[in-house]
Amino acid sequence: MPHPLLTQDQIETYQRDGVIVIRGLFNDHVETLRAGVERNMTEPGPFASENKKDGEKGRFFDDYCNWQRIPEFAEVIAHSPAAEVAADLMGSQTTQMFHDHVLVKEPGTSMATPWHTDGPYYFVDGVQNVSFWSPLDPVKDAALRCVAGSHAWEKPVMPMRWVAGESYFPNKEDYMPVPDPEAEGMDIREWEMEPGDAVAFNYAILHGARGNTSQTRRRAFSLRLVGDDARYVERPGPTSPPFPDHGMKAGERLRDDWFPVIYTR
Repeated sequence: MPHPLLTQDQIETYQRDGVIVIRGLFNDHVETLRAGVERNMTEPGPFASENKKDGEKGRFFDDYCNWQRIPEFAEVIAHSPAAEVAADLMGSQTTQMFHDHVLVKEPGTSMATPWHTDGPYYFVDGVQNVSFWSPLDPVKDAALRCVAGSHAWEKPVMPMRWVAGESYFPNKEDYMPVPDPEAEGMDIREWEMEPGDAVAFNYAILHGARGNTSQTRRRAFSLRLVGDDARYVERPGPTSPPFPDHGMKAGERLRDDWFPVIYTR
């Protein structure tokens, strides 16, 4: 039986479309996550970015890979239902930690999160994966937007540098250009969300978000998890997150001292 937060229909929709919304996934942990985000912004890690772009207003902060040094994040990862729900969605016997990600758009932030897919930035391969994107403030126009079914496209989408707007890797023939989902009439899924809700999406899903033109903050916590088939893969350039000096070889499972298994059936 799936976790009580899920139905079998949701699991099948996730497998088919690559994206669903789960109401209340982090309901019991919103205040803890808010405290963790404040700690993260006060004490940013080595990968933190302000995403400053000429002509854009406001502040768009993001940072990742901090769960081992921010106790609030570690607590939520250990005690929320996210790991079990992830195993159900992925059809996996295990759930393995990959990384966390914080994205904060202050009121009046004009910069959008560009359309992109996460998978090509990562050094992990496998179809059993899930990202949870959970707002810590009510969101309407600044919610995550995902193109249903894009995880099944023949070619991955070229990863781009968000601020510079240039290709992340040199071999463009292996990737498709970033499409314009609105202009091309694609099936864009987005939901009005309350704190603790979560969008669950596959690493290969094309997604983005508008700027935050509201008068309230838009804080979001993301959790990236993988399943049984996750394997290390070489990319044609540096990955994001970089995870330097990991010592893994292509085809190996992710080392569980860095990426612990957090749920087993």
